[in-house]
Amino acid sequence: MRQVTRKTWIVRGAIAVLAIVVALIIWQATRPSGLPEGIVSGNGRLEAVEIDVSAKSPGRIKDIMADEGQLVKAGQVVARMDVATLEAQLSEAEAQLAQARNSVRIAETQVIQRESEHASALAVVQQREAELNAARKRLRRSEILAREGATPQQERDDDQATVQGSEATVEAARAQLAAAQAAIVVARSQVIGARSTVDAARATIERIKSDIADSVLRAPRDGRVQYRVAQPGEVVPGGGPVLNLVDLTDVTMTFFLPEVVAGKVAIGSEARLILDTAPDYVIPAKISFVADVAQFTPKTVETESERQKLMFRVKARIDPDLLRRHVQRVKTGLPGMAYVRVDPDTPWPDELAKVVEE
Repeated sequence: MRQVTRKTWIVRGAIAVLAIVVALIIWQATRPSGLPEGIVSGNGRLEAVEIDVSAKSPGRIKDIMADEGQLVKAGQVVARMDVATLEAQLSEAEAQLAQARNSVRIAETQVIQRESEHASALAVVQQREAELNAARKRLRRSEILAREGATPQQERDDDQATVQGSEATVEAARAQLAAAQAAIVVARSQVIGARSTVDAARATIERIKSDIADSVLRAPRDGRVQYRVAQPGEVVPGGGPVLNLVDLTDVTMTFFLPEVVAGKVAIGSEARLILDTAPDYVIPAKISFVADVAQFTPKTVETESERQKLMFRVKARIDPDLLRRHVQRVKTGLPGMAYVRVDPDTPWPDELAKVVEE
């Protein structure tokens, strides 16, 4: 019986403690802030832009030169990928380029040879045409002499046969000339094809060199290494992250305001941030984002009090120059309060007037 009574008192005590905690939470949420009407507030958390340093192509990580928590500069080498396969591909492409250049030289030599053959065929045509003209002149003389009886008819027939043979010879020479011209066209097209192969080999070399250069992973901007997503020796896919950075010069606090207040907040409005871990420091900021739509809504909106449950996400951005001066102390994820001046004519309260400058 006593044991049952003790358990009962323990349960009752736990319920009482829970009730006190809930009451404190409700009191903290509903107690007046004491702020002027032109200033509103909301609780939030610091966030920074996160960047993944990723491998462009799939491969094995050779080395990582940055540790978690280390500050890195833009362009600093933070990791290297194994490029043995790429280097082998580069050697193969360079050999193909040399072969393609040799093919160009051979094709250009063939063009010269075909042009020489064309010139020879042209000379043969001219020679055969000259022989044909001479044979026709002899035939005309033979015909005149044969009509006058000064020469035998047989001579005239022989001269006519010679003309016909010369005409056939001219046609054959002209056919050889046309073939030589066609061979020149083919040889020139081979030169174009060989040069295209050279261009393709060069492009392949440039692509492989670019892949080798991309295998050296560099920090895209100043920041702090937040995570080592992979380790040396691991194989990552194309686009697979190796390191995760946070840009400590692009820090905002995200908080929520009811719609009756959010409607008055403009981009560029002055804000003040106070972190729970450093309540004595007031950090200046400016509103950089106000959501266009409510982030969460009750199932039914019937009364004015219910409509005030519409909440909008707001971001206040800290001055990057101020962050650079205190980069060693900047940390993300810290909770705090954001105060926004929706009325420019409203002065800041004394506790928010003096901000961190140095």
